[in-house]
Amino acid sequence: MKFNTALLHGNVRSDKKTGATLTPIYQSSAFEQESAEKLERVFVNAAPGYSYTRVSNPTNTSFEERITALEGGISTVACASGMAAIFNAIMNVVKTSDEIISSVGIFGGTIGLFRDLEAFGVHTKYVLQTTAEEIEKNITEHTKVIFAEIIGNPKLDVLDIQAIAAVAKKHNILFIVDNTLATPYLVKPLELGADIVIHSSSKYINGSGNSISGVITDSGKFPWNEKQYPQIMAYKKMGPYAYVAKLREALFRNTGACLSPFNSYLNCLGLETLGLRMERACSNALALAKWFETADQVEHVNYPGLESSPYYQIAKKQFQNGYGAMVTIRMGSKEKAFSVINNLNYALKVSNIGDAKTLVIHPASTIYHSSSNAEKENAGVYEDLIRISVGIEDIEDLIADFRQAIEKD
Repeated sequence: MKFNTALLHGNVRSDKKTGATLTPIYQSSAFEQESAEKLERVFVNAAPGYSYTRVSNPTNTSFEERITALEGGISTVACASGMAAIFNAIMNVVKTSDEIISSVGIFGGTIGLFRDLEAFGVHTKYVLQTTAEEIEKNITEHTKVIFAEIIGNPKLDVLDIQAIAAVAKKHNILFIVDNTLATPYLVKPLELGADIVIHSSSKYINGSGNSISGVITDSGKFPWNEKQYPQIMAYKKMGPYAYVAKLREALFRNTGACLSPFNSYLNCLGLETLGLRMERACSNALALAKWFETADQVEHVNYPGLESSPYYQIAKKQFQNGYGAMVTIRMGSKEKAFSVINNLNYALKVSNIGDAKTLVIHPASTIYHSSSNAEKENAGVYEDLIRISVGIEDIEDLIADFRQAIEKD
């Protein structure tokens, strides 16, 4: 099956009891079993079934299975948010004195989370250039995770997954990638050597801006060993499912990071049009970026699909169906950036990305408001920068709207 067919028919099952074409919303906190013995077996994972939605839920399982098939992994855990997914994915394998190596151009919320982890003795080293060479220079005996975004938000730097995966495998370090901006429509990181893929599925997977959620998908291929990852050893008997087994049995269950079944249902609906939405949004983003290059008032435009981008070649080599749906422009000053944002008629002024509608934001004063000047600069955030999450509107209308907003300035 090709991409869009797989979204509709791959690992998608109708409800056996009713024939419903989508798994219903099982909006129940707990599930009854026919006997105390059966409930005991379910509770200790000795039998299939459900006991409590904080642990698992049939609607959530349906969503998780569809993501697993989409990313080509062996198992997925759906979380209450993208940030919950990042926290659980990393804390499942680290302990006090361990280190994370991360690209510097990552989402401001993730930087904030890594700052919070310092209180638990988990430290993060940031590399200014996310290359295999720079990452390898920073590896120590304490390094347990390499973390990066496939497309940086909002820096729009593009990760060379295969090159960094080779370094991670050489040193037997878990390689976790955030595929939120690219989505499996552009690239499937597990096929290129990543070990774990996460998404803020609130974004392109959902596609309508109606549900907060996150997912963690495991490749099942990482070679766990006692010296580097002693906390996984109790689950080694689960074979390729060791990572997810530990996550479900301990941290995910105990932190209560479960996803609402209703949100899982909405995400399943969104998944069915992911390919169509991404095709249109990527096409619109490229056309809009090319138009920005012709606009004299725009001082700089950044988009991986432009030949002027330093990441164009790696994006062209690595991505299958486009270059993503996010564009940034610089207007020369914060005042001019605000003016353009305020004069737009169609783009919504919100902090989300990945909606069907075009969304704009001034990152420096919002999602990066608590970051230092150095952190902002490293992430490609400037006082005159506008981040644009391009939607699926008619491109002629988008260009006309940005033209009038810029010319009013």
